Amino acid sequence: MITASPCTRLSPPAVDWRELWRNAVTDSAELLRILGLDSLVEWLPSDDAGFSLRVPRGFVARMRHGDPRDPLLLQVLPQLAELDQVPGFSIDAVGDMPAREAQGVLHKYHGRALLIASGSCAVNCRYCFRRHFPYAEEMAAAGQWRQALEHVRRDSSISELILSGGDPLALATHKLEELSRGLEDIPHVVRLRIHTRLPVVLPERVDDALTAWLAALPLQKVVVLHANHANEFDAHVDAACVRLREAGASLLNQAVLLRGINDDAQTLSALSERMFAAGVLPYYLHQLDRVQGAAHFEVDDARAHALMAQVRARLPGYLVPKLVREVGGEPSKRPL
Repeated sequence: MITASPCTRLSPPAVDWRELWRNAVTDSAELLRILGLDSLVEWLPSDDAGFSLRVPRGFVARMRHGDPRDPLLLQVLPQLAELDQVPGFSIDAVGDMPAREAQGVLHKYHGRALLIASGSCAVNCRYCFRRHFPYAEEMAAAGQWRQALEHVRRDSSISELILSGGDPLALATHKLEELSRGLEDIPHVVRLRIHTRLPVVLPERVDDALTAWLAALPLQKVVVLHANHANEFDAHVDAACVRLREAGASLLNQAVLLRGINDDAQTLSALSERMFAAGVLPYYLHQLDRVQGAAHFEVDDARAHALMAQVRARLPGYLVPKLVREVGGEPSKRPL
């Protein structure tokens, strides 16, 4: 049985999360030296394959020293395979740009609008489907969210606002407060959903200011985390989850099926068990978005179906995520 750490009620973070952000590892050779993997430096792609490395040191501390196949390391370390040009893999893998309705606003599905709140992330995942996204031109937070909020205000069918990015919690809390003030005169928005990896990779972000903002929001609140492996959870992540729940947020998790990282039934089952021990429910298991530079992570559909059959045989239904693929132009995620 997998349980959360007994330290789930740790005190609020003593170190400012912004300082930890600034102190992240941004040099691939340094990352390998920290992990005792200096011999791999010669295999690094130049210029980080055009997508810079960034990983908080607290997340590095959860990696296994001396293990070149560590599942957390493989999610963030640039590889030569990212330079391969593979047919079927593109820059806009999920049709974001055709769904643009206003600056930083993507409107793909009925009743929901997604805001590109920030172009920054505390960790740069190598399989990121927005690794080529033009964030400089598409930021909903620009101009105090005015253009994005005007679009939402005009469309009364929108009942749920989704904050994505980048990572929306990369924004300072006062920028999030700007958004919530702008929502006060939009009664048809009843739910705010935040897609974020920060509580997992930089749990110190879940500080007093953030939880006070969340708790005061007069909306239904959903925080969708992103963890792909049970080893991503530790006592600090558990504590962040406790604080988010106490602020009134429901916690879900979206994972991506990644070759060599979580593509076996035992690993997927352990992830569901570990996240549930932290108070998080499995939501989606995504088939890889076919973004240029990520083909080496892909697991074929036949194997994905076989893995999910094994997971369903191991776990109760509420711990089994839905296997899905996002296809540009479709009215919802495609169940597989």
